[in-house]
Amino acid sequence: MGLGVRGKIHIHGLLENPDYYEIVGLCDINQKALDLVSETYHLEHVPQFLDAEEMLKTLHPEVFVFVTYPDLRLNMIELAVKYGVKAVSLEKPMAESLQEAKQMVELCHQHGIKAVVCHQQKYLSQFQRMKKKIEEGVIGDIRKIHVETQAWFSQLGTHYVDYTLWINGGYRAKWVCGHVHGPVSLEDTHPAPDYLLGTMELENGVRAYIECGYLSEAHNPPEYSSSDNRLTVYGTDGYMYAETDGFWGACTKETNGRLVTGKDPGWRNHQQVPIQTPYYTEFAQWIEDDSKVHSCNIDTAYHGYEILEGMCLSALDNIRVDLPIRDLSYTPVLERMKQELPPCGSKKLWIYTGQTPRKERD
Repeated sequence: MGLGVRGKIHIHGLLENPDYYEIVGLCDINQKALDLVSETYHLEHVPQFLDAEEMLKTLHPEVFVFVTYPDLRLNMIELAVKYGVKAVSLEKPMAESLQEAKQMVELCHQHGIKAVVCHQQKYLSQFQRMKKKIEEGVIGDIRKIHVETQAWFSQLGTHYVDYTLWINGGYRAKWVCGHVHGPVSLEDTHPAPDYLLGTMELENGVRAYIECGYLSEAHNPPEYSSSDNRLTVYGTDGYMYAETDGFWGACTKETNGRLVTGKDPGWRNHQQVPIQTPYYTEFAQWIEDDSKVHSCNIDTAYHGYEILEGMCLSALDNIRVDLPIRDLSYTPVLERMKQELPPCGSKKLWIYTGQTPRKERD
């Protein structure tokens, strides 16, 4: 369900796994989008629907992929429960409040639904290589992780918090502190403050520092700001970084203490489509084998959401927030920020859509 840009990429990932998946239904509120996808992907034989519930009621699929805005995702999980779906795949951020996210997790647990949230950039070649090198010990023991995204946190920050947990071996956060400001992006379909600065301590003692929004350091020219994101991992013997758009750097024992930089294929024209294939391969393997838990599972995604929500609560209440957040009987954070964050001259980041020509660096 949902056949926009991201929905089409999900279709590609499913079609590239013919041993695991068969697409049995397509759904969108736009008939033209349905017809275009059917023709483009040679799915003319697949039934079309304008309503998600009608599709699920008619077909009773095993897997439900829905590519919607965050405000619809809890409702889609409820439909999956109603019609006996075994597994769901959704986009990030998983919800618009921690309360909603908690409901989604509980519904999945109660009804045996395996769910993944699409934090797929960990499959980028430069990220996979960095993870492998760090596990081989080229930077020694991890001490500190720094996240920088030009986009606000519901666009890219939710990705990079997930990659922070992943690159550090899955250790959870013990506590968070944060600062937020700027109300402009709170009106976006993926709402968040214009800037977030946060810190956390992970269970193995590693500190992580998160910057999301227009005040984060830019590593690329402005026209590439929507993919200007960097994950830097510091260890006892060096450091490494990787970016969404293919750039990477390493200062390690292998480089004799020199910073060596390079570039893998870029995001928009090269890697964003093919990385959806291993994402769905591993999802199918988890569906078939409980021991092969997907790295983008909904429990990890919930903890990432909880980290960002905790940073917002810390900023609003001037406190340290210990995790997990057990008492959710508070006013949803987005509601509070819309009421409490004053205008401060911040601007919404321009997200590149591909409609405006630019020189690509692939």
